[in-house]
Amino acid sequence: MNELAQRIRSLEAQITQLKQQWPQHSVPPTMLMELEGLEEALDEARRQRAADSKVKSGSK
Repeated sequence: MNELAQRIRSLEAQITQLKQQWPQHSVPPTMLMELEGLEEALDEARRQRAADSKVKSGSK
């Protein structure tokens, strides 16, 4: 598995773990900020993977 795929799996696992800790009421702002940061990093990693696959397949 390449580095980018590992990064994506790691981010997905971190998001899942954070959501499992989520309280039913009054989510602390720090948890919301952490989730947002993880989701942004995951989106960026997925965009990079898509761009890499286009380059490898010869598509532009």
